[in-house]
Amino acid sequence: MNQERIFQILRAPHISEKSTVVADANNQVVFEVANTASKAEIKTAVATLFDVKVEGVNTVNVKPKLKRFRGRPGVRSGWKKAYVTLAQGEEIDFLDGATQ
Repeated sequence: MNQERIFQILRAPHISEKSTVVADANNQVVFEVANTASKAEIKTAVATLFDVKVEGVNTVNVKPKLKRFRGRPGVRSGWKKAYVTLAQGEEIDFLDGATQ
């Protein structure tokens, strides 16, 4: 897999209350990924970019929400998120000492 595709697969870390609970309990990290990304591509992208050992990947397609704007119906875009399970003892720090 080339370097350009790796940067296209992982869009952003998904930081929420649920993702921090999952990270503490199951040693998992949650990412927003491209809709076309497969589990194998996500696994190699995380392992390459963050230099960690990945045990497994679970993906979820988040459905688009129906909203109204000035009485007219519209649709927000859907997206895909990946729950990446890291090996025992592995960790990804997104803040990287920013709390000093």
